[in-house]
Amino acid sequence: MKILFAFLITLLVSVEIKCDTIDWSAHQWQAPSPTDSRGPCPGLNTLANHGFLPRNGSNITIPVVLKAINDGFNFQPINLLRIGAKLGLLTTDAEDSFTLNNLALHGTLEHDASLSRNDYALGDNVHFNETVFTTLANSNPGVDYYNITSAAQVMEQRLAEDKIVNPTLINTIKEFTVRIVESGFYLSVMGNVTTGVAPKNFVQIFFREERLPLEEGWERSEVPIGEDNFDTLLSEISNVTTWAPSGEVICPWIRLQPEGDAVVVEG
Repeated sequence: MKILFAFLITLLVSVEIKCDTIDWSAHQWQAPSPTDSRGPCPGLNTLANHGFLPRNGSNITIPVVLKAINDGFNFQPINLLRIGAKLGLLTTDAEDSFTLNNLALHGTLEHDASLSRNDYALGDNVHFNETVFTTLANSNPGVDYYNITSAAQVMEQRLAEDKIVNPTLINTIKEFTVRIVESGFYLSVMGNVTTGVAPKNFVQIFFREERLPLEEGWERSEVPIGEDNFDTLLSEISNVTTWAPSGEVICPWIRLQPEGDAVVVEG
């Protein structure tokens, strides 16, 4: 009996046991209808397409969005996400909820030099733009993954491209911080938060189709993405990129409501 017990313990500790509590049959991908609300954030659009957020993209509250991100990506409701969710409420006049399209309000969360969207000043800042995304898609040539170094290089290249085409480019420390968070986000939720490596195929499906690449083998992060490991990843990206403010607006600023110039607050 002792020998059998020892064998079972050895087996349990030596075999990787995966336990995914998500019922994926209830979260199959569905393309949004013409009346569904979608916005500039591929991560939130993806969660709506899989039913973690309301599929119509509306009536999204802070608890709803934080739970959806945790359920869909195993991304805990860390400080950055709580702040982002609260800022989402500033994009609308509704009291306690927002739509995904509300997030397109320029200057609150939406920003210039996006990885997959055009700048507000240049046209459509809501829908996926293949030309913009080409910078990320073609990065890190010769291998089948993106990593910390390539993510930093893409950020620098997108900013350099924007400086040429957008004379009203806004590039303060706020925009830089949001861009780093977005880069860390796709590396961690489509790849590994510890190594900062993500398969190209997963990342490209995530951006282009706003779909979780389950059929291609993607799984939620086994390690919860939390304050410590995500902050470490962001620091590593920041350490290998160069950045300086540019343009007419140097101080960080934020738009506090949808209407009027008076709501632009500099800090």
